[in-house]
Amino acid sequence: MATARALPASARIVIIGGGVGGASVAFHLTELGERDVVVLERDELTSGSTFHSAGLVGQLRADPTLTRMNQYSVELYRRLEASEHPPGWVECGGIRLASTPERMEEIRRQIGWARTFGLPLQEISAAEAAELFPPMDPTGVVGAAYLASDGQVDPAALCNSLAAHARKGGASIHTRTRVLGIDTERGRVRRVRTNQGDIECEIVVDCGGMYAAEIARMVGVRVPIVPMSHQYIVTEPFPGGLGAVPNLRDPDLLVYYRQEVQGLVMGGYERRSAPWTATPRSFDRVPADFNGKLLAEDWERFEEIAANSRIRVPAMADIGIRKLINGPEAFTPDNEFCLGESEVGGFFVAAGFCAHGIAGAGGVGMVMARWIADGDPGYDVWHMDVRRFGRQYRSPSYTLKRTVENYETYYDIRYPGHERSAGRPLRTSPAYAWHREHGAVFGEKSGWERVNYYESNADPALERLRPRGWAGRHWSTAIGAEHLATRAGAGLFDESSFAKIEVTGPDAAAFLEWVCDNEVARGVGAVTYTQALNARGGIECDFTVTRRGEDDFLIVTGTAFGTHDLGWLRSRAAERGAAVRVADVTGQYACFGLWGPSARAIVAELTPDPMDFPFMSMREITLGDVPVMALRVTFVGEAGWEFYCSSEYGAALWRTLWEAGEIEDMVAGGYRAIDSMRLEKGYRVWAADIGPEVTPYEAGLGFCVKPDKPGGFLGRDALLRAREAPPAATCAASSWTTPARWRSATSPSAWATRWWAG
Repeated sequence: MATARALPASARIVIIGGGVGGASVAFHLTELGERDVVVLERDELTSGSTFHSAGLVGQLRADPTLTRMNQYSVELYRRLEASEHPPGWVECGGIRLASTPERMEEIRRQIGWARTFGLPLQEISAAEAAELFPPMDPTGVVGAAYLASDGQVDPAALCNSLAAHARKGGASIHTRTRVLGIDTERGRVRRVRTNQGDIECEIVVDCGGMYAAEIARMVGVRVPIVPMSHQYIVTEPFPGGLGAVPNLRDPDLLVYYRQEVQGLVMGGYERRSAPWTATPRSFDRVPADFNGKLLAEDWERFEEIAANSRIRVPAMADIGIRKLINGPEAFTPDNEFCLGESEVGGFFVAAGFCAHGIAGAGGVGMVMARWIADGDPGYDVWHMDVRRFGRQYRSPSYTLKRTVENYETYYDIRYPGHERSAGRPLRTSPAYAWHREHGAVFGEKSGWERVNYYESNADPALERLRPRGWAGRHWSTAIGAEHLATRAGAGLFDESSFAKIEVTGPDAAAFLEWVCDNEVARGVGAVTYTQALNARGGIECDFTVTRRGEDDFLIVTGTAFGTHDLGWLRSRAAERGAAVRVADVTGQYACFGLWGPSARAIVAELTPDPMDFPFMSMREITLGDVPVMALRVTFVGEAGWEFYCSSEYGAALWRTLWEAGEIEDMVAGGYRAIDSMRLEKGYRVWAADIGPEVTPYEAGLGFCVKPDKPGGFLGRDALLRAREAPPAATCAASSWTTPARWRSATSPSAWATRWWAG
């Protein structure tokens, strides 16, 4: 019901959206002591997607952060159930079936992984699963996993419970209040305009659910979500009743079930999806009067799910159907939430819940409240950060293709090396045509087509090294061949997708010294490997900095981290009022890595310039007809260079290097070989080996830290405090030279056997 209070003229924090996401963010902000919080809802609470959510709460997910967030949700729902506003939490347990041997392998991996989080996920037999869920037919079931602490919750009751506690904590909630616009000044939000008046504010949180993208467009921010039609049925009571049964998922049949009184809710993820309002040529625009409404029933499209449901629960063929629910749910292109602060200062997003927002709502509210109040979410949430999406997601066509593919493969097993296919190819290197003509097998990252390996390099003699089972699915002997050939001679690699960021201006040197833990403002031509830390001393970025001039620096970071690092640097520059320009110049430069014992001989045939400049330095040279910037760096542990040239020279530079290397038996290689060599060397990758919750000392990167440099650096004090405490975990420090024993005591074939076996 609408609050009696009039809309205030100002508030520190305005939350747009009165669904479970907005209510959870408001609740957690008040728990942190925030009192000046206003929630705006266009209709009534829960009238967006919340009211028609299925309400399943599963904890184990494919990444550690979301698993921890969902564990927190369960703890919160237990706490709320004991309060004066219970959300209808039922801790009924959850079963995940394996109807194929491949799925059983996935489940067993999940069981081992769950133990690291203290989740008592246990393997059970098909018979035990049928005993827990009597309506099920175990025919064809290989095995299952069971987690007793999973459950279900009433979505509307949960939203109202969180809202009631938020009000008690001081937040005000205003229903039937439509947002008409959001004003910004100097890159920050300043006011929200509504049909009930304007509110001056410091922070806006977009919790608009399926309306979130439309809200974000008011400030020029792209939130790439697509409302997708998601259907489930509610059955009549089963004859004789069900008793109490756990939630049940059979991903091989694309279906899920949960108890509804003495009947079942059954839904799933069909292979023929239906986006609602988005098209390839237009953004989603939810109708203005679509409040508390559902979409028309689509029984034809639901038939695949209905037929599969009868395989696992035969009674579904005869039980009566009370209703078919067809409601739009906001899905993202990668099935991860959209959380965090956007490129507009003070404009936060908590949306894109992908039909598992009820399970994640508690954790989302907790993370967002920390982010808003403290400037730090407390967890590594890069894969959920709204800034992770590149500029290609401003295209409704590209966003729709990726989101539809994501929905239609929702329950698919993700094997190591799995590649998506929608919207490809999009971003290509100048040497792309050459790669394709020479047998390249491409992967995709951040829209870039990147060579994984060249099937033309495959060596049948290495087939014996194929990993058994899980890891051997998307594997080729070419990976090993490219790795070993680079170690023995030379390898040429196209790294044009590496993100490149220019930091220029009168404050560039001082600014980078402040955000980096290493000394980066050294002499012109110096290349420095460094981390940028958050206030907790955790590694927020990991990159190299090359000083090209007094006020001119080039940062090179991972392909997938360009948007993150760009946003991080710009935010820090704004906080300090630094006179710098931070620009993404990735597409302006091609980059090719040439490494291995024969690299120097190959380059010597192409340039009159001396190549005797030291490791971790840069020099402007020419190679053949092409002017290049040569960096004496390596990401594979072998001697060599990264060569950067303006993109229009890229095809010529690749051809020049390839023709010179042919006489030295050079191999063209891909990113899978790069990854295996960097692992052999012990080089880290941000978001995989290190991240915001890991300090340089824990990562074995203490050699980068210069705690006594003048002026200090961001995170220094927290890092020094952390150094005094015993680390929770460590990663052994890497040396800067390949261990001699790998060259002398180990033959390539013997080493490779141990490598791939491990």
